[in-house]
Amino acid sequence: MKPKQLSQILLLTSSVWLFCAMSVTAQEIAKSQIQSKSIASLLRKSRIIREITQLNQIELPNTSARMLVQSPAPNVPPYQEKIEGGVIQVTGVQAKPTQKGVEVILQTTGGDKLQITNRSAENNFIADIPNAQLRLPNGDAFTFRSQKPAEGITVITVTNLDANTIRVTVAGESGLPTVELFDSDEGLIFGLTPAATAMQPPQQPEGEQPTSETPQEKPSVQEDEPIELVVTGEQDGYRVPNASTATKTDTPLRDIPQSIQVVPQQVIRDQQATRIEDALKNVPGVTQRSGLYSSATNFTIRGFDASDSGNVLRDGLFDSAGGVTGQGFGTDLFNIDRVEVLKGPASVLYGSAAPGGTVNLVTKKPLRDPFYQVEATIGNYDFYSGRVDLSGPLNDSKSVLYRLNVGYENSGSFINFFDRQSLSISPSLSFRLGDRTNLTLQGEYASIDAGSYVGLPTVGTVFPNPNGKIPRSFNSGEPSDFVRTENSRVGYRLEHQFSDNWSLRNAFQVKFSTLDVDAVVARSLDSDNRTLNRIRVTNEGDGETYILTTDLIGNFSTGSIKHQLLVGFDWNSDNTTYTRRSRGTGVPSLDIFDPIYNQPQAEEPFEIDFSSNYGSDSLGIYIQDIVSLTSNLKLLLGLRYDTQDYNFRDLTSDFRYSQADSAFSPRVGIVYQPIPPISLYASYARSFTPSLFGNSVDGRPFKPGRGTQYEVGVKADLSNRLSATLAFYDLTRTNVSTDDPNNLGFSIQTGEQRSRGIEFNIGGEILPGLNVIAGYSYIDAQITKDNVFPVGNRLNDVPYNSFNLWTTYQIQQGSLQGLGFGLGLFYVGERQGDLDNTPTYVLPSYFRTDAAIFYQRGRYRAALNFTNLFNVNYFEGIGDFELIAGAPFTVRGTISWEF
Repeated sequence: MKPKQLSQILLLTSSVWLFCAMSVTAQEIAKSQIQSKSIASLLRKSRIIREITQLNQIELPNTSARMLVQSPAPNVPPYQEKIEGGVIQVTGVQAKPTQKGVEVILQTTGGDKLQITNRSAENNFIADIPNAQLRLPNGDAFTFRSQKPAEGITVITVTNLDANTIRVTVAGESGLPTVELFDSDEGLIFGLTPAATAMQPPQQPEGEQPTSETPQEKPSVQEDEPIELVVTGEQDGYRVPNASTATKTDTPLRDIPQSIQVVPQQVIRDQQATRIEDALKNVPGVTQRSGLYSSATNFTIRGFDASDSGNVLRDGLFDSAGGVTGQGFGTDLFNIDRVEVLKGPASVLYGSAAPGGTVNLVTKKPLRDPFYQVEATIGNYDFYSGRVDLSGPLNDSKSVLYRLNVGYENSGSFINFFDRQSLSISPSLSFRLGDRTNLTLQGEYASIDAGSYVGLPTVGTVFPNPNGKIPRSFNSGEPSDFVRTENSRVGYRLEHQFSDNWSLRNAFQVKFSTLDVDAVVARSLDSDNRTLNRIRVTNEGDGETYILTTDLIGNFSTGSIKHQLLVGFDWNSDNTTYTRRSRGTGVPSLDIFDPIYNQPQAEEPFEIDFSSNYGSDSLGIYIQDIVSLTSNLKLLLGLRYDTQDYNFRDLTSDFRYSQADSAFSPRVGIVYQPIPPISLYASYARSFTPSLFGNSVDGRPFKPGRGTQYEVGVKADLSNRLSATLAFYDLTRTNVSTDDPNNLGFSIQTGEQRSRGIEFNIGGEILPGLNVIAGYSYIDAQITKDNVFPVGNRLNDVPYNSFNLWTTYQIQQGSLQGLGFGLGLFYVGERQGDLDNTPTYVLPSYFRTDAAIFYQRGRYRAALNFTNLFNVNYFEGIGDFELIAGAPFTVRGTISWEF
């Protein structure tokens, strides 16, 4: 994109935000003239709830009983009419210490009144608020958490239970807390007193005589089946009801006509996952593979490679490394809150991407209440790691929030001299610019300094070698090899609500990446099946990426039909300079079975293999409408148009190449819910990827590669504890380049590959303290058209069957309360090693067992995690040249402290 076009876009965006800022200023002046009521005066009007079992046993404050609890009646109160006209938004949550304990304020627009139904389980008070939705302007917009807000209260969480219900959970440390409920001009207030404090008799002030009160008639309530829930410590749980990746809006998973799975923070923490590949093992249909130097994270989704820059997002923006370091290069999870995986094409919202699926890394955001966490991990193979997570307000009004995540790792490996050091620093600031505007600034610096590892030769692993088996610790490189990367990014996200129904969102990010490699790599194996011929290579790369996106979101009705409309555009520009040099002479060979490292190397000059500069500019415009025809029948309609310009320059010969592509990407889906817990869905979606540098006989550029998916499935929410999805899909990739049978040395776009499969995943809480995340995948991925490889051959590194299970149980009461155990089972079936489907080149299936023991008490947590408990010998995947060995038995111990 030309600078003139970029300046026009930035000018337009700036004008819109200037208008928003002017509106916000006017609202702030009006608000400053309003005086809030004294909390103490409100407390005097409330009545204390001593025991909480069912809502119909609760005596509510005299001033708010009719507001908070309703029984069915012929006459509908005025505020109920407002609820039926639209869901009430809770725009703020505050937890404030009091003399008795703590009070939680649910702030609503205009002081809208809320209803509640409640229940208790063990030491936990649980309140569900129907016809309400949590929409916080700061941090995680859909979850509020206050860890240890007062002595005797372990945690307070406020989250969206589903699209129309908020759940408030208060966990007492030694008993069920006492709860007061009352209204204010701000919204609903929960006054919480710990069990130990509540048992003390109230002190009557001198001179004040007891007063008699006429007992209030107990209100009749809306009753439903009780749902038990036990919360221990900081926990989002294994069930995540909403996600934003599929629609760019916070949408219940049950309303999305496409398979999507979320790996939440609690799973990441329980497994002590440190990198993106650790989290993705919980997602069926995802196959891990590693690339050159084994520091890049590459994987397939539903049989197709998903390592393209468009297939990994960070907070909904491309996580491109400018083409330098490889997609997701060694991505650490220090600053990642959860991982969302959308299966199938996602071009309708994100543009160019491979058809298998998209991974969105959702980062940690600033919190409204102070949160401080320190964590340290130690393990075998000299693994050491530390992490600090700090967050909270910077002023009394909590209009300025911050968060700082710092992580450091220094680790060895089961692979010879494959050490790794990484550092990640992620600061963020959030500013509340009035009632309806929020600005978040985010930055990140991440560096990795690692050894080099390209994998194991196939002869001596999957192919027989007369000299024996190659040990999985073998490294064909040298101890002095290194791979170094640095990634720096900075950006902002600006959000403004014009009204309760219309909002605007704008985000910008710039990222800089560098790569420096000096490594000795294997090139060929001599006929003695033990001598490796090697070359030395160096790689230098610099990349930069600019991303700008703007979305307008609106909720409106046409008669009885409700719409959630999304209109937006995004612009991406990246530029990369990359140089590779190699030296074949003077590099000593290596005996696989008797290696001698650090041999002298002749100082021969390097030859430039290639040196180039390449980049792209893309602009996409999209529209999406989620149409609620009835309360149980929804349509998802979307369309996107993309234009992309690519350029390439060979810096050694000054050869230049450019190409322009454009594409429409539609998506259509339908969801029918015969009963509230069940969703039946069907969808159709398309994707596109550029086909660059195609060598056709007539010189015309190749068309973009296209992906087309048909998917049907069933989603279930079981007792608001478990969520499950069963999906059937047919995914076809077309316009695949293959050899031109009539013109030697040229290609034509007649190739086609198809993936058909079944996926099942489930996640949530089976019983109090018993959590599970599990899945199964069957993938039949094969070549359906080609001029080189036989039709019907399987795609390489894709198993027919795979299975994953991770479950934990934490003791809920008694002297062992807080003690927990975890068990993981992971199965991957046989995989073809190449597209030729060589009969003997098959990666064997494997079954791996992981385990964990952990203990959490208050602010402290200790854990032991075991990977590959029975020391199974297996291969993770196929690298660019050789096989990537799976890690043997690994143990890591972690302690953390929150304060």
